[in-house]
Amino acid sequence: MGSTVDAVWGIPLIVALFTVGLMFTIQLGGIQFRHLFYALWLGLFKRKENGQSEGDVSHYQALSIALAATVGVGNIGGVGAAIAIGGPGALFWMWVTGLLGMATKYSEALLGVKYRKTNKKGQQSGGPQRYLSDGIGGPIGKVLAFLFAFFGVVASFGIGNAVQAGNVSSGLQGQLGEDSWWQPEYTGLIIFVALGITILGGIKWIGNVAAALVPLMIVLYVSGALAVLAINWNVLGTAFEMIFTDAFTGSAAVGGFVGSSILIAIQIGFARGIFSNESGLGTGGIAAAAAKTDQPVRQGLVSMTQTFIDTIVVVTLTGLVIVVTGVLGTTFVNDDGNDELVSNADLTRLAFETGLGGAGTLGGTIGGWIVAIGLATFAFSTMIGWSYYGEKCLERFTGRVFIFPYRIVFVFVAYLGSVTSLSVIWGLSDIANALMAVPNLIGLIMLTPVVYAETKKFFAQPDWRLLPSDAVDGAGEGKSEPADEPALADATAVQSSEGKSASGDAGSAPASDAKPATDSEKKSD
Repeated sequence: MGSTVDAVWGIPLIVALFTVGLMFTIQLGGIQFRHLFYALWLGLFKRKENGQSEGDVSHYQALSIALAATVGVGNIGGVGAAIAIGGPGALFWMWVTGLLGMATKYSEALLGVKYRKTNKKGQQSGGPQRYLSDGIGGPIGKVLAFLFAFFGVVASFGIGNAVQAGNVSSGLQGQLGEDSWWQPEYTGLIIFVALGITILGGIKWIGNVAAALVPLMIVLYVSGALAVLAINWNVLGTAFEMIFTDAFTGSAAVGGFVGSSILIAIQIGFARGIFSNESGLGTGGIAAAAAKTDQPVRQGLVSMTQTFIDTIVVVTLTGLVIVVTGVLGTTFVNDDGNDELVSNADLTRLAFETGLGGAGTLGGTIGGWIVAIGLATFAFSTMIGWSYYGEKCLERFTGRVFIFPYRIVFVFVAYLGSVTSLSVIWGLSDIANALMAVPNLIGLIMLTPVVYAETKKFFAQPDWRLLPSDAVDGAGEGKSEPADEPALADATAVQSSEGKSASGDAGSAPASDAKPATDSEKKSD
């Protein structure tokens, strides 16, 4: 995601996000560690579940949409800012947010699928704007859901749109030079057309574009980062030592480096980490709700890998590249004639250039373009993901009547963000983005028993690893895999059990809360 005003992410909010992540980690028995490999296999290799399950996109496409929205310029510029301000130790605290945030993301996705409903177009609609009102119920649930939806729509135009477009434009200009013939208006026009084609096609188009774009952009960026680390392998040990040492001691001011205490390292690390992976904001539940699945727990497992990929993989590589190349503390002379610390995406670009040969060399040029292309693709993917989030937040309380106008305005705001300074909108949307976490965290705490019960009954089944019989890479449509027959039999038994409640005893409940609701039960109000 994009850069943020870190003051917005005050200590109380950071503490709340940390506490909720730790709470779910303990209560669910470290689910993000015990079942990570199964979750990665299900999301990245199995990719699909049951062709007959309700949903709009596959496991993989839902994961791609979530990754599209979170793997943004924050993974490049945000990490650069965090380490420039908080020192190498800030990366350690970003790891903490990622590891604990996986449990939070799992819970959000589980609830997103469990409480999703079908809208009038036959598409799934879920997320905090749904599970807060339907899961909690009463005036409290409705107020929390409305607040989340309102803040979500506002944030989608700024942090999820204008900020991203502005970073693409400035990133390209920084790589090409201010005197280049290429102008921000050209960047804005390309974004305008590409974004319009993508989001006007709805969730199917968004899912297809995200599924194709996300792996390409991550592989390109990760490959470049690994190349830098391979060239500088001899200082990797020192880099890790600096990260772990500074995480608990803080950094002393040396040269142009901004000295930071341990508290600053923790705050900036948590702020940037949470902002990057969005665990606790609730957005992951919106993407998860679109997945074709008959089991909330299974999609929750897939969704938590998004936080792992975003923070433990991409953020880590960016941070290591900055530390091993020794560019931290570099300054430049600004327009006022004063020395200014290189930070944000400029620091990351300098690190890639230095790590691959230095400015003016072929390797350095390639390194600069890796960052520039990474900024462009990461930001564009964030825009398409957040367009879907904002749309679903708007749909919850206004229906579908404003969806098409919303998409049109969203595309125009992207162009404006490319060519103008929208600092006021960015600031307001940044505050709205942080405020999204407040109703969601309250709801997650209140719905903890639901998450625990759903998780317990799923893993109580001895064959929980098995998928429905018509899962992808089986014998073909309409044919069943022998190994999946017990799971299918269990699901059938669940569906034929009269009077069974999905919220019954966790110990005796079936593995799959699979019986689909009738149209009247599932229709969105």
